[in-house]
Amino acid sequence: LIFFFSVFNRKTGEPPLINGWIPYLGKALIFRKDAFKFLLDQQKKLGDIFTVHIAGRYITFIMDPFQYVYVIRNSKQLEFHEFADKMASKTFDYPALSKGKFPDLKENLHRIYQYLQGKPLDIISDHMMKNLQDIFEWKCSQATDWETEKMYKFCCSVMFEASFVTLYGRVPAADGHKVISEIRDKFIKFDASFPYLAANIPIELLGATKKVRKELIHHFLLQNMTKWLGGSKVVQARQDIFEKYELLGDYDKAAHHFAFLWASVGNTIPATFWAMYYLLRHPEALAAVRDEIDHLLQSTGQKRGPTYNIHLTREQLDNLVYLESALNESLRMCSSSMNIRISQEDFVLKLEGNQEVGLRKGDWIALYPQILHMDPEVYEDPKEYKFDRYIENGKKKTTFYKAGRKLKYFLMPFGSGISMCPGRFLAMNEMKMFLFLLLAHFDVELAENKAVRLDNSRMGLGILLPDVDIAFRYKLRC
Repeated sequence: LIFFFSVFNRKTGEPPLINGWIPYLGKALIFRKDAFKFLLDQQKKLGDIFTVHIAGRYITFIMDPFQYVYVIRNSKQLEFHEFADKMASKTFDYPALSKGKFPDLKENLHRIYQYLQGKPLDIISDHMMKNLQDIFEWKCSQATDWETEKMYKFCCSVMFEASFVTLYGRVPAADGHKVISEIRDKFIKFDASFPYLAANIPIELLGATKKVRKELIHHFLLQNMTKWLGGSKVVQARQDIFEKYELLGDYDKAAHHFAFLWASVGNTIPATFWAMYYLLRHPEALAAVRDEIDHLLQSTGQKRGPTYNIHLTREQLDNLVYLESALNESLRMCSSSMNIRISQEDFVLKLEGNQEVGLRKGDWIALYPQILHMDPEVYEDPKEYKFDRYIENGKKKTTFYKAGRKLKYFLMPFGSGISMCPGRFLAMNEMKMFLFLLLAHFDVELAENKAVRLDNSRMGLGILLPDVDIAFRYKLRC
């Protein structure tokens, strides 16, 4: 009785509460089943601001995209890093950075992201391009006629190996490809349990996941990493910082490296799949993107084929407007991240239109951009894939409107504000380069006619996976 009384005892200024009838769980089960539908239903009943009780947490959702800016800019009262640190430390098995044992470690690691911007970004992107080309060259040598593969498996194989070699270096042993394949297979097993770990389910209840995680982390022990050749500056800088902290054990350092690998490919692989899948499902999109690629190669005097190295500058990549638009459109349709902030104190969040939201210390506040991405007021026919949705008069389109007003935020696959993915520029470059090389070298087409749908098990956690894999075939272009 005391529990239910305390739950319903709302203070003045606090949003309406959707509590649920199951103690502790609240609305967790229905939210997990289909968060998108659940939130839309509550918005119709209660308006743009409401609080939901989910598994012991009180999460206030801001549904109006014009109010996003007021949440994002209140980074002092609405914090993200401590929440992310706790979740990551439990998921990847390293001690939380927020503990006083590691002064300034969080800030020092954050500074390293400078290696993923500006000139350092150009360098690491060039390395990624070379490694992708090496893999595609090997694929070319196999494809004497039509080769058939499963698309998700193909994307995973190519992107995982290219990313691994770019970040951590080559495994010099004769079976280097085999070693990386073994790491990839373990990674896939761990990744299947990631939504459960993120939901705070004890790893002991997840079968072999604990054993697989330990094996993966051991690959990143210093004695193994020192054997790898040609690693990136960003990983080397992380190693150098870890060495300054005596209380950080060898296993802890390796766990940090493994977490960085997951952050680098965990969402990029499924995003690459969806970009490729939608292009192959829409011949006019495939033709437009391929024409743009061929035109760039022709205008820069570069030849395509397994014996030629293709070089792309950042400016050239950025000017591939049809490729970028097609990629953004697939990101709009497959991303499902929940942008979370935690109230550091009791305070009143002031919003547009003299609206105010009373928040208690420890309350969660959330933005759910998938609602924005699928809003028919913002995107006409939002369930349809339109490869040129982000192009206007031959240039990038960056102005989108709702209710006649221009939106500051209209596409948010990488988070927002302090929680925005620091590797987003590299991720976009990697996906563009993958698609560029695939379409430059190969004729590609679907080998089976079946619908692939979004698997909602990762709803709120980033890019959704496909519910099934699908066969495609490819052969060298004439």
